[in-house]
Amino acid sequence: MFAQPLSTWLHRRGLHYSWVIVAVTFLTALSSSAALGLPGALLQPLSKEFGWDVEQISSALAVRFALFGLMGPFAAILMERFGLRNVVVTALTLVAAGMALATQMTQFWQLVLFWGIMLGVGSGLTALVLSAVVSNRWFDQHRGLVVGILTASSATGQLIFLPVGAWMIEHYGWRLAVLPVLSACALMAVAVFLLMRNRPADVGLAPYGAAPGSVAPAAPAMHITLATPFRILAEAARSRVFWVLAGTFFICGLSTNGLIQTHFISLCGDAGLGPVPAASVLAMMGAFDLVGTIASGWLSDRYDNRKLLFMYYGLRGLSLLWLPYSEFTLYGLSVFAMFYGLDWIATVPPTVRLAGATFGKEKAGMVFGWIFAAHQLGAAVAAYGAGRVRTLLLTYNPALFAAGAACLLAAAIIWLIRKPAAASAAAPAAARAA
Repeated sequence: MFAQPLSTWLHRRGLHYSWVIVAVTFLTALSSSAALGLPGALLQPLSKEFGWDVEQISSALAVRFALFGLMGPFAAILMERFGLRNVVVTALTLVAAGMALATQMTQFWQLVLFWGIMLGVGSGLTALVLSAVVSNRWFDQHRGLVVGILTASSATGQLIFLPVGAWMIEHYGWRLAVLPVLSACALMAVAVFLLMRNRPADVGLAPYGAAPGSVAPAAPAMHITLATPFRILAEAARSRVFWVLAGTFFICGLSTNGLIQTHFISLCGDAGLGPVPAASVLAMMGAFDLVGTIASGWLSDRYDNRKLLFMYYGLRGLSLLWLPYSEFTLYGLSVFAMFYGLDWIATVPPTVRLAGATFGKEKAGMVFGWIFAAHQLGAAVAAYGAGRVRTLLLTYNPALFAAGAACLLAAAIIWLIRKPAAASAAAPAAARAA
């Protein structure tokens, strides 16, 4: 409707429509991931109103994280079969509906359905796989930059809406607090319907940076069926690299989304810090994450990715071990937000590059989908486990210490991966070398 006239108007001014796609995708990931992060601010309000303990609520949120990750290997198939625009509009509608319906819930099973299943599936369809599909279809140049920008938007969106949500919870109640995120998802569904297109060829263009006269491929490089992700998983599972990357990414999810994103506001509440300042610290982490993830993409093109992951996991582990001793002062939490925020998901670019170097470009996306599923399973374990610890021991400290120790373990085992072969080497050879 609007895509072709806008593309023509931009082309006359020397601008490629691919950057409109990046902007729409960025805001889509920002909005859907904000819906994923907001329930972390609602642990205490839901507990007070319905009498559910933190462990119960955390179990519903754990379902959300698990589905968010498990959708990854299959999202690309759905986008290929039904079209990028249709899948993204459906996902945003599902997220908005889940947020809206939850305001009317009265039973625990409704929390699981609305904020566990609907949010998990909807946000999973607009997660990192969407970023990978957009960068590969619409760009021949600057793919790394685009992936870094879109990846950062996902984590930043989970954090940046929280101060507004926490303030609205305090002044208007938790039901009205979901309105900003719900409205953002609904507006983005309309924007995606009007502006998103599946491929550059749909608006008469070649991918950005492609040779003049070239066209986007009309079909994927390999035949994809619903069995393809399982076949790729079986092949990848024979490589040590896959298990190291999946294991370290499990720890990545355990120490970020599942623990800090879900429980940080409740943790600060135990220390006497109100929801609004606690959410503001999370937003500060989101700002540092935006810088850290884009910088990580730049560094991963130039340095040994194993060394980068060693540094990221090591610093994250030390920051988590230090958090209980920060006394939750403004200075202490600001220092934590800086060091922790800079590598919130800075692990993604080097992990993607190691997967690509081992399994080849054709399979790397789907292999990373399974690695990302491990990340979200780790998040689910931490979301439930930390809530269980808090219920039994009335403190989050054991969960923080366990996550910090796990990060130090991830920093150590990353060296089980041998230095990747040159990018030009065949994927099977690289896999055997690993």
